[in-house]
Amino acid sequence: QLQLVESGGGLVQPGGSLRLSCAASGFTLDYYAIGWFRQAPGKEREGVSCISSSGGSTNYADSVKGRFTISRDNAKNTVYLQMNSVKPEDTAIYYCAAIRNYYCFNYVSERKDYWGQGTQVTVSS
Repeated sequence: QLQLVESGGGLVQPGGSLRLSCAASGFTLDYYAIGWFRQAPGKEREGVSCISSSGGSTNYADSVKGRFTISRDNAKNTVYLQMNSVKPEDTAIYYCAAIRNYYCFNYVSERKDYWGQGTQVTVSS
């Protein structure tokens, strides 16, 4: 079965850290840029971060720049999102997606071949 599976979500206090994982099964991530997206209740889904197929370039939304770090391990067929100094406004369901491109220039609007099912992140004291 061709799928992306996110994990690592949960409840974290403001200022804390969390690491999300996005693992692919049934296909290789080598040829895809991978994006992380999130959707908070009552809001539209937004792009959070993206990493190119080689891992050589990354993009971040202004709201997470300096706090989140995206990385990938193609040998493990997995992409990560390290979330530090989290804030209550980071609360959302986080999704990863395989973007039909090697690069992240327009990752929010580019076609996505695969989406994960999402993982809930709740930032609260």
